[in-house]
Amino acid sequence: MTLKSKRTKIIKTEAEKFGFISCGISKAEFLEDHASNLEKWLKKNYNGKMSYMERNFDKRLDPRKLVQDSKSVISLSFNYYTKKKQLDPNSFKVSKYAFGNDYHFVIKNKLNKLLSSLKNKIGDFNARVFVDSAPVMERAWAERSGLGWVGKNTLMISKKKGSYFFLAEIICDLELDYDIPVMDHCGTCTACIDACPTDAIIKPYVLDSNKCISYLTIELKDSIPKQFENKMQDWIFGCDICQDVCPWNKFSKENEHALFQPSDKFLNMKKNDWIELTEETFKKVFKNSPIKRANFKGLKKNISFIKNSN
Repeated sequence: MTLKSKRTKIIKTEAEKFGFISCGISKAEFLEDHASNLEKWLKKNYNGKMSYMERNFDKRLDPRKLVQDSKSVISLSFNYYTKKKQLDPNSFKVSKYAFGNDYHFVIKNKLNKLLSSLKNKIGDFNARVFVDSAPVMERAWAERSGLGWVGKNTLMISKKKGSYFFLAEIICDLELDYDIPVMDHCGTCTACIDACPTDAIIKPYVLDSNKCISYLTIELKDSIPKQFENKMQDWIFGCDICQDVCPWNKFSKENEHALFQPSDKFLNMKKNDWIELTEETFKKVFKNSPIKRANFKGLKKNISFIKNSN
């Protein structure tokens, strides 16, 4: 076995030990095949008010500008799927990814521990860890690394694991064995496109963020445009519609991570509890939650918009 293969095996074995459900590796290089698509997408303003998508264009397309002398991108996925549901079926809805603690902190912590373990086993090397916090085209690298394919809803989908998982990366200067991409298995299915109540998936594989419920309830700090009255289907933070209808998610398995388990307080909240939510209760119930990203005023803005438009 070559040194590259030995190191690759250690990385994949350790990644599994730390709870990552898949690990794939690709060569760190300029993403030439994504450059023109990203440029077109930005020119059409499909990024909405997410101006950070326009910054660091070169870094976004070339990991070698993020980590000096980098040779490999290690792509990892971490399961967050849960069968647990908010107990009141008429309550306002929150995306599954926000049921537990903020994934940025949970997974960053796991990545740092994984990196430390790898350095103990392999020896020191130059690397940085990323989880949705830098100009890294996560889905492009995950696709190149064979973790799955980018579906018509623009999310990563795995044949065996569905799509309810977070993506993370370690960009490093190690020469490793590289994985190969998998085939797109969306076929003729248009379930996600048909189910989207705001028509955000304007054509297969193209999302207009301006129309996406997740964008409207998390990223957009302004008022939600009137055109979305009666279309939000009670989603106040994020949206799972295009994932819930995806046939590949019948293979999703319950996540076992303690920090991603929802609290009873959250699951028991009725519609009226959300409407009467005070800032004090918000701070207690959502202390470590990604829902804090919307902040109290933002969440109340979403609740008020939906309540007044139904």
